[in-house]
This record gives sequence, C-alpha cells and structure tokens, in this order.
Amino acid sequence: MTYFKLPSGLRDILPQESARLDQTEEVLRKKFKEAGFSSVRTAGIEYYDTFACIKSSVPQASMFKMTDKDGNLIVLRPDMTLACARIAATKLRDGKAKLCYFSNVYDFSASGNSDREVAQAGVEIFGEDGAESDADAVAFAIGCLQAAGLKNFMVDIGHVGFYKGLLEGSGLTEEAAEEIRGYINAKDAVNTEIALRENGANERAQAAILALPSLFGDVRILKEAEGLTDNAMALSALKHLQRVYDCLKKKGVEKYVSFDLGTVKSLSYYSGMVFTGLAAGVGAPVLSGGRYNDLCAQFGRDLSAVGFAIGLMRVLRAQEEETGC
Repeated sequence: MTYFKLPSGLRDILPQESARLDQTEEVLRKKFKEAGFSSVRTAGIEYYDTFACIKSSVPQASMFKMTDKDGNLIVLRPDMTLACARIAATKLRDGKAKLCYFSNVYDFSASGNSDREVAQAGVEIFGEDGAESDADAVAFAIGCLQAAGLKNFMVDIGHVGFYKGLLEGSGLTEEAAEEIRGYINAKDAVNTEIALRENGANERAQAAILALPSLFGDVRILKEAEGLTDNAMALSALKHLQRVYDCLKKKGVEKYVSFDLGTVKSLSYYSGMVFTGLAAGVGAPVLSGGRYNDLCAQFGRDLSAVGFAIGLMRVLRAQEEETGC
C-alpha cells in the first residue's frame, strides 16, 4: 500500500483552488454578518448516542465511528444542522437565534466521485415560523449564491406535507413509505409503481404518488397538484407553498424559483418546506435546506427552525462552469 496517498473520497486542496475557496468564504462571511447571523464552531467529534437517539436525516451507516479511550462510541461530525439545533436547544437562552457556520462534515458512505469530507457554509434560523420566514430563508439562499458569483442556478422548492398527505389513508406502512420515497427522489417510476402495488396502496394514492416525479416547473404546478388529492394536509402544503411564492415575488427573486413536489426529503426530519439549489454544470445540489420544527424538541426545547447548507466545493465547480476557468 502506498501510504502517501489519501483514502478514497478525500483530497488535498492546492494553493490556487484554496485561494478561490478563501475568497468565496470571505464573501459569504460578509453576507452572513450583514444579515445578523452569529458564527458558531461546533465540536468535530460527538457521542454516537447523540445521533442514534433522535430522528435525523443522517443515516447511521454514513457516520465515521470510532471509540474513545473509555470505550464510548463516538463519530466525526456528520451534520451541522444537528449540532446547531443541539446548541440552540441546550446552550442559548434566547428563544430566537440566527446561527451561521463554516465547517467540514464527514460522510462514510460516500462512493464514486462523492466526497467523504464536505466543506460547507450554512445558516440556521431558530424561533421563526410561517410562510414569510420560509420565504426569507429561500431569498437569503438565493442572495448567497448570487454573492458567490453564480448566475445560472435555480432553487427548487417542495413540501414534505404534500407527500405525507398522500400517504394518509393510502394503506402504506411507514417502512414502505420510506422505501417509495427513495424511488421517487431517484425518479424511478418503475420501482415506485412496483412498490406501491406490492405494499397494497389504494388506487387513488397510487395515481397521485406516481404523478409526483412529473410535478415540477413554475408556480402553475401547485394548481395542477391540487387536482390529484382532496387530503387536507396535502392541500394545506400547496397553499403554504403558494404563500411562500407570493412573498418571494414581492422580494423580486421569483425568476430563480421553481417547484418540485417529487423531491421528497426525510419525513422524520423535515416538517414543512424543503428546497434545493441547482447550478448549471454541477451534477449535484450546491445548496440544500428546509424547515425542521421538530428537531430541537428532541434536545429538550421546542423551537421552530429553518436553514440551509451550501456545498462550497460544488460552488467552486459552478463558478468554473460559468467562467470557463
């Protein structure tokens, strides 16, 4: 074995790229500070039980695990939102907080061209709720990508409540719903249909869920989706997204917004609106976020919350695509 090589999924950042990364971080630090966010630096290692005992969007299999000298199972930081929620719930007195961070997270399960060490910048807003708060988060995310120099990007918005509503009365178990969610996110219509039938979903639920991957586009998609269901939760989610869009339109950023009801993020983690930033020439999201009102309560304090994380190296790749260098 050649020990001077790095493990799969890890790499060094050389001077020229490091300088560009520093410049992007500097722009975002200024953006965060001007918007009133306070910086936090969280521990790089935490107890595994912190993540094993709460509902999280981070699969346990994706965590780098090890033991300390006392035999306790510990993990390299797998997610910054969880760490910020823990801080907000257990260490901050104020019921409202706006936190930001620049940090690396670690993904053991990454393979192929995926990075196991991911440089992120992000914000988490605690103690605010409603459509206007959601719109503020999306608009700020758009502003951050603009500040980083990106022009050819879109922010896709969805809502986990729409899929949850379709599940009500569908006959699907929680395990089946999670399996099907994965197929929907992968735009895998064949396995979605097979799983729906094998798990006994009723015909109306099948029709609505199978339509999810095609429900993307401009705001007119929300009206189209209304015709697929009469479920109160699903319809409430669509109305919320319409209010979010109305707020974004007032802010003048609607040209960067589209809707994708077929992007169904973790149901146990996200509680409402979710959004993803996509940039030309980058085969993965440059930004991801959403509302997670139930997370802080698992750390002992009930706080509404919304936030997003920016993948800094993906932003650099998007910059290269736009500038050609």
